[in-house]
Parts: sequence; C-alpha cells; structure tokens
Amino acid sequence: MPQYPERMIQFGEGNFMRAFVDWQLQQMNKQGLFNGSAAVIVPIGQGLGGLMAEQDNLYTVLLNGIMQEQPVNSREIITSVSRVINPYSDYEAYLALAENDELEFITSNTTEAGIAYQPGDRLEDTPPSSFPAKLTVLLHRRFELGKKGFVIIPCELIDRNGEKLQEIVRQYAAEWKLGDAFLQWLDAENTFCCSLVDRIVPGYPRDKAAELEAGLGYLDKLMVTAEPFLFWVIEGPAWLSERLPLAKAGLNVAVTDDMTLYRERKVHLLNGPHTAMVPLALMAGLETVEDVMNDETFYRFVRELLDEELIPMLDLPQEELLSYADAVLERFRNPFIRHELASISLNSISKFRTRLLPVLLRYQQERGQLPPLITLAFAALLLSYRGDLVKRQDSAEVLAVFDQAWSNPSTFAASILKEVSLWGQDLSQVPGLTEAIDARLHQLQNSGSRAALQQLVRSEA
Repeated sequence: MPQYPERMIQFGEGNFMRAFVDWQLQQMNKQGLFNGSAAVIVPIGQGLGGLMAEQDNLYTVLLNGIMQEQPVNSREIITSVSRVINPYSDYEAYLALAENDELEFITSNTTEAGIAYQPGDRLEDTPPSSFPAKLTVLLHRRFELGKKGFVIIPCELIDRNGEKLQEIVRQYAAEWKLGDAFLQWLDAENTFCCSLVDRIVPGYPRDKAAELEAGLGYLDKLMVTAEPFLFWVIEGPAWLSERLPLAKAGLNVAVTDDMTLYRERKVHLLNGPHTAMVPLALMAGLETVEDVMNDETFYRFVRELLDEELIPMLDLPQEELLSYADAVLERFRNPFIRHELASISLNSISKFRTRLLPVLLRYQQERGQLPPLITLAFAALLLSYRGDLVKRQDSAEVLAVFDQAWSNPSTFAASILKEVSLWGQDLSQVPGLTEAIDARLHQLQNSGSRAALQQLVRSEA
C-alpha cells in the first residue's frame, strides 16, 4: 500500500472522520494532488488506536446510495492514515508532532461538546482533558520551537466552530500565562477556519459485516459505510484551495468568505430533523432513519416539521429551501445504508441547542405561540434523558444535571428548563414553554410517542 508523509493532524478517529476527511485525503492522493497522510489523535482516554494498529491503519469505506440518479456501490481501502496516537498512553509522541515541519493542517471532530473550556485543565497535565487544551499545548510547543503555524479546520457541528476554538485556545493561553509573544504568533501564524460538514455516515455495518467480509475477502473490524453525497464548506482565505486542493480533485468542497447561508440550511434542515426524530422514534420502537421514512406517521412528522416549522423560520430563498428539503428526504430514504437512530443520539442536548432551539425561540417570538412539533420533540428528548426508556449517550456532567432534575418529577420541567448550562439561557422564561413541556411529558408517558404524534400530524389522505 502507498505510504505518504504526515501533513495533517486529525483529532478524532471515529467513523465520521475516517469516512469524510480521510476519504477525501485519499481521493487527492490518488490524483497526486496532496501526497499526504493524517496522524490521528485519540481525543479521549479510550479510542480505536489499538484496533487501527492491528489493521496497519487500513480500513474500508463502503459508499452506498443514489448519486445523480445513479446507484453507487463502491468499496475502497483507505491508506491516508499514517498512525493513531493516544496522548493518554504516549504523551511524548503527541508533543513530538510539533517538531514535524511537513505538518500543515489540523482537523477535528470531537462531537459538538468537544469545543468547550474545561476550567481544571493545566499546561502541566499529560494530557489536559479537553480538546482545546490539548491543542493549546501542541501549539505552544510549536511556537517554542520557532516553527510555522497550522491551518486549523474543525468539523464539529457548532456555529462558528473555528472562531470558538481559537477563542478557547486564547483563553487557556491567558490563564496559563503563555505570554504575549505566543498570542501574537497564534494569531499571525495560524489560520482558524470555520467549517460545515455534510455526509451521512452510519458507521460499521453490523448486520451485514459477515456478508461484506466474505465478498471483500478479508476481515475488517473498522469498515465504515457512508452515503455517496458529500459537502464541505470551509470559511477561509482563497489561497486555501491551492494548499488543500479538494475541489481540484473533484470533491464537493467550497472555500468561501461567508458560510452563513450554507450553515443555516444544513444545520436546521438536515441535522434538525435528525435530532427531532430520534427520541420520538426510539420510544416507538424504530431503529433507523429508513424506518422513520417508511412509517407513515413519522414520515408526516418529518415532512411537516420541515414545511411548517423549520423552513418558514429561515431567511433564505424559499424555493431553494424547498428543493434542499426534498433532497434531504431523498437522502433519509437511502435504502443502502443503515443509519441507526441510536448513533445519532450521541450528545443530543448540545445538538438540540444548536439545531432546533433557535427555531423554537424565533417561532415563539414571531407567532406568539410554540411550534407544536419541535415542542413535542423537545419533551421527548427530555424524557429520554430520564434513562429508563432510551439509552443515554452524553457527558457525565449533562447526565448528572438530568439525574438531579428527575429526582423530583413534579418539578422536573421547570427545573431542567432553568439550566443555563444546558441551553445557554433560562428557558423557563419563554412564555408557555414550561407548561407545554410538562403537558407533553405527561402525554408521552401516558400514551406513547406514536399516539402523541398522531394527534399533531395530518394523515396522508
């Protein structure tokens, strides 16, 4: 297999980055446009480093779906990962990356909760716990060595991700007293780009793994399925297109000076329905996005959510939004990939805050009432964090807040909505929201999510 020099540091070894960033590096490499690999960093204590090493950092990406009205069914072994470094077990190898002059780019996907300030992190920690603190340590080592900076492109699905990451790095630099010279180098020698990623990546095909491995002729514990569609918007300088020639390789990548339009459309019309459907569908016994789309009641929920609550709240050309929404529904129906609702549910609280809460608040302000479908989805999400109906997948801090609030069910709605740490504001001040959530919680517990939805959505007839 071809070997390439390390040109990128990648925080995150999960399914998405392997089927998105590393897959794109492979496409550039095949055309002789990049000739580089990624040194991947495990962002938390446990990761896939051992499994990657067992497979010589090779794995298969399987693309399945419809692209330009043509079926796509491709298999490709990805060779663009050079190694996986776990800073918790080999901190020196992590710091040594700062010495490599060929490294130019840093990418990341540490979930929506990853770009966050952790007050306990220190420069002396080996390593600090948060991703921004780990990055600050590496950048400071790079500065001390007198070397050039990086182009930093986070892929976390939060608004202005590059700016927020830079802000937190500067916060650590000030707190750790790293000096004005480092701050000047940080701003002058590094380019922090905001970005938006779009590719549905269901991950490891558990239900078809044995069949696929028989056809491939080898075992692959890290194979990952993805849809053929891909879109990456990078808000950065024009010269980036030459240094990272993704579009030149024929990839659907846009480098722009303003990504606002792209972000609003994607976060609210693709990610928003995902977050809304998950708790309701899981409570009804559905397992995948395709299950949702093949179920009349749940399909109507998604369609009406788009048409009546999401699209009217976006200040973008309506025809374009409707066209994009139709494309989203087609992607959701993709019969070739199994996109499990449980995988989408990771860190659902921060996802709701980013994807649906702004729409709920704007709807209430403009129309003087709450959007019924988003409100029901919100109540279902809160109920799912009780922990007995749906498996919770979130940080220990978030789960502790919910456990405390659920310790008194009679005051749960008012208590949880007041948690500024979760929502960025006191939602109990939103007119009618506490009462509406309380009523929906009782309805969901008494009659279930399907019955609750059937009262709100119109039938096909």
